[in-house]
Amino acid sequence: MTDFAFAASRRRNSATRLAVGLLAGTMLAGVPVAAFAQEETATEAASAAAVQADVVRTIAVSGAQRLEPQTILSYIKLRPGDTWTQAAGDAVLKDLYATELFSNASVVNRDGNVVITIVENPVINRIILEGNKRIKNDKILPEIRLSPRQIFTRSKVRADVARIIELYKRQGRFAATVEPKMVQLSQNRVDIVFEISEGPKSKVRQINIIGNDAFSDGELRGEMLTKQARLTSFFSSNTSYDPDRLAFDQQKLRQFYLTEGYADFRVVSAVAELTPDKRDFIITYVVEEGERYKFGEVDVESQIRDFDDASMTARLPMQGGDWYDAKQVEDTVEQLSELAGTFGYAFADVAPEFS
Repeated sequence: MTDFAFAASRRRNSATRLAVGLLAGTMLAGVPVAAFAQEETATEAASAAAVQADVVRTIAVSGAQRLEPQTILSYIKLRPGDTWTQAAGDAVLKDLYATELFSNASVVNRDGNVVITIVENPVINRIILEGNKRIKNDKILPEIRLSPRQIFTRSKVRADVARIIELYKRQGRFAATVEPKMVQLSQNRVDIVFEISEGPKSKVRQINIIGNDAFSDGELRGEMLTKQARLTSFFSSNTSYDPDRLAFDQQKLRQFYLTEGYADFRVVSAVAELTPDKRDFIITYVVEEGERYKFGEVDVESQIRDFDDASMTARLPMQGGDWYDAKQVEDTVEQLSELAGTFGYAFADVAPEFS
């Protein structure tokens, strides 16, 4: 009885201890589970708040004067409901500066409320030219695209500077410089001043010819309209650089060689280089003379009844063995056409054939 009772009692104690152990384990385990649940709830709340803060709720404009806020907002892609990121803010600034209407812009996000602060570009009051004596205002102002009451932009000023310089280049003044300046006035207005330094007319300092064997540089320069600047030719207008005259002189060279038998002559290149001081040009022609040709047999063949081929051939200025002369050929075609006209053939076709 006693042993049995003791055993039973031990079982009860064991059960009791086991129950206590389980209860204690439950209590100990319950403490961290409750703490973790609280942390998770706090994290979810913080994440929800962060997500809410990253969503753009409102967009406001500060600093607008002439432009309406809604007009400014139409320039950007960001809209309420979009997600706010640093890239989104950068895109807003990029969109605003692309309009060239603002001298400064910034954007901040305050808990979903985006504020854009801008400083508008000024309005142009006057366009002023200073330093121009060789070219008068009435020639320069039509080249300028800026005008009073327009909004000032740096790109337009740069473009107008380039136009003024190009105008001076067309006048042969390649050393001309233009410095734009902005004079601040009240009510966000400015005067734009173009300070012009005209510089001297750019002269042709030197004419080089490469590839010529039959004729000297001096002979070929003598055929050109453009002349090298010398003290004795200081007042000659032909010593100033002119791109159109450069093309004309290439044609003059070709005409000269064609009258001297060089039917294949060509100007390979013509380059005008401005000296470092921008005061003079050095022109270099590269030519290819080719073979020199003579006339072979020369005669006239005509289907016009009143033309006698033999008598017409006898009247030709060129003879077999003469050096080829393109000018003679051209003149002969013209003379034969006029002669045909005297016989009533006003539209006679005279064409040289080479073999």
